[in-house]
Amino acid sequence: MNTGMPKLMSSDPRIPQANPLAGYLNHKDEIDAVIEHVLSRGHYILGEEVAALEEEFSTYIGVQHGIGVGSGTEALHLALRCCGIGPGDEVVTVSHTAVATVAAIELCGTTPVLIDIDPTSFCMAPGKIESALTPRTKAVLPVHLYGHPVEMDTLTQVARAHGLLVVEDCAQSHGAMYAGKKTGSWGDIAAFSFYPTKNLGAIGDGGMVVTNDSVLAKRARELREYGWRRRYISDICGWNTRLDEIQAAVLRVKLLHLDEDNSKRIQLARLYGDLLSGTSLRLPRTDPSAFHVYHQYVVQSPQRELLRQHLNAHGVSTNIHYPVPIHLQPAYVDRIAGRSELHNTEKAAGEILSLPMFPELTRDQVRYVASTIGEWDQDGRKTVTA
Repeated sequence: MNTGMPKLMSSDPRIPQANPLAGYLNHKDEIDAVIEHVLSRGHYILGEEVAALEEEFSTYIGVQHGIGVGSGTEALHLALRCCGIGPGDEVVTVSHTAVATVAAIELCGTTPVLIDIDPTSFCMAPGKIESALTPRTKAVLPVHLYGHPVEMDTLTQVARAHGLLVVEDCAQSHGAMYAGKKTGSWGDIAAFSFYPTKNLGAIGDGGMVVTNDSVLAKRARELREYGWRRRYISDICGWNTRLDEIQAAVLRVKLLHLDEDNSKRIQLARLYGDLLSGTSLRLPRTDPSAFHVYHQYVVQSPQRELLRQHLNAHGVSTNIHYPVPIHLQPAYVDRIAGRSELHNTEKAAGEILSLPMFPELTRDQVRYVASTIGEWDQDGRKTVTA
């Protein structure tokens, strides 16, 4: 069938679902220069580059303090510990997220309580929070998934009404906004990941805690380095989760291009939307108050596996974020219970598919992906659903 769409030439490589190498190559000269500068200076942990990134990134988010750490998981763990969350407490979050979210809660000795998601945004449904609360509930942990922010005005109102802390998981939402306010600036404290595939990605692991609360910021700085207030003297019990200078230097370069890169993601998402609008797929939809930065472009189909096989056979890589909800995973099944039905979560897990999405993806590659989907759709290898 000739759809009039461009095709991959036989010599072309596969279209990856994500491509951190392309992000490096796009800014190679700048990145190589700052890496060389760090190497020649000889200070490799928590130095000038980390301090500068902390200032620049927290300013970008619209908060007063940034604390660089070793990974996104550790950023979330540190954020929770700074808030005094520990054994005997409960934290309300979602099952449709990376395992890191629940792992960070459990690192505090705290009990995760899982609630359902909104079926449109795939993010926490604020209306489900109150039914999950007990006297042990200490915080709500919204996850801004795929680059779409949680409905934060409603969520913060619910949290404040019940005296709960709000700890944001912003691992996938660098630059996203709700009601004109960036994710990471709504809650008491927030955690970001700089994993290489993120909208703002390092060339290794890294993360940051951000907050407007100077007390929480001070505690975060102490906890990330053995509880030191004075070098080699642990005034409180902490651990080691430090951001290194090379990663900070790379991130400072890429932060300069973050808004431009997010704009490219948005333009590619619009093109996907235009080209796929006539197919049977359920396409991403955005809350009118949300600014979506498309960390992932996620479609839905009840025939997901057939579609994925077809795309793979035609040189298009995809991924599933995430195939098994946390409450159904072997390490957690029958151990972590939700206090609401997780119907939307389980339905999404069986239908979602992440198409290629990264700033260096070309418009012709998007057209090819859409054409390949269109061929599959029209050739009857799926069940048409309403």
